[in-house]
Amino acid sequence: MAVTEDATAIAGELTHLRRAIHAEPEVGLNLPLTQQKIVAALDGLPLEVTLGSALSSVTAVLHGEAGGGPAVLLRADMDALPVAERTGLGFASRIDGTMHACGHDLHSAMLVGAARLLSARRAELPGSVVFMFQPGEEGHGGARFMIEEGVLDAAGKRAIAAYALHVASAELPFGVFSTREGPMMAAAEALDITVTGRGGHGSQPHHAADPIPAACEIVTALQVMVTRRFDIFDPVVVTVGSFHAGTTNNVIPDEAKLEVTIRSFSPESRALVRDSVVRVVHQIAAAHGLTATTEFTGSYPVTINDDGEAQFAAGVVMDFLGEDRYHPQGNPMAGAEDFSYVLEDVPGAFIMLGACPPGVDPATAPFNHSALAVFDDMVLADGAALFAELAVRRLTS
Repeated sequence: MAVTEDATAIAGELTHLRRAIHAEPEVGLNLPLTQQKIVAALDGLPLEVTLGSALSSVTAVLHGEAGGGPAVLLRADMDALPVAERTGLGFASRIDGTMHACGHDLHSAMLVGAARLLSARRAELPGSVVFMFQPGEEGHGGARFMIEEGVLDAAGKRAIAAYALHVASAELPFGVFSTREGPMMAAAEALDITVTGRGGHGSQPHHAADPIPAACEIVTALQVMVTRRFDIFDPVVVTVGSFHAGTTNNVIPDEAKLEVTIRSFSPESRALVRDSVVRVVHQIAAAHGLTATTEFTGSYPVTINDDGEAQFAAGVVMDFLGEDRYHPQGNPMAGAEDFSYVLEDVPGAFIMLGACPPGVDPATAPFNHSALAVFDDMVLADGAALFAELAVRRLTS
């Protein structure tokens, strides 16, 4: 049977796996329940399975029997988010305050499906496929840990190409794939700022060193910096998402704390914005006779698709599933992805897949990370089939 027919035949089992993972979501690098489900789903397949040491990852390698050709890597993330689910689904999260709000449960099930489809075609496979099941994508850098533990060379040779699929609960129509050449998703930085002064009575600010006006000035100065320092065709985003200072109306506090997210779309702008933000913060604080500390607490690089691999993936979608199933991604997305670490070492492509339920308007549906985000299981078969087809065609190209 064709890959699509085989994928349709196992769609029910993939749905069962996806819903089991969805009902017991786990956050971070340690996902023992999810890891157990993935290992059980791969049991009986002709795979070399390795579990991570620093994290509960699963790496599975399929060696084709039609020659010792190159290796291709396929990746799925497995972790959930600290979000209290409000979808009302029959298989909704049973873990309080935790939800698969970004669709990683679908990614995991699709990659298991690809492993099954490709295992059935092992005799014709002229190379190896690495199945990368990764924890800790949501801010924990799980891909970096897996790279350090050797996932890119798990087949005994460095993978020549890498692909990841990511579902979207809104924006993209159901069943439509999308990617682009070059930057696909932003670099992300998390920055903590503390402005320190000297507390005092609110009625006598001249006897204190008030950090609040300086911190307010920093917020507005950062926005001015973005408009004056950066090319509008290579944009950056600086958002102060948290501002905390003081305890009551008549007390000047000792310090004000800001939490900032920074997004950029090129390595050059990423380096410049990191330097510029720190300089603005410290110099404004100094101008007010205050001090400031800045600490980057987490970051992901720009997710940059290889031009050739993005063109290849788009061509496979259109040839394999139909031209109407592919929409070019016009602009990069401002979200961030730690598949970026893989793409720094291996040429590849990050591909979006619309999973908005039929009958729901993608323009108004709750988007990924929402407590109301709903992803349709009907995309699982096509996602698994595309994963498999990308690997087969890349190994035989």
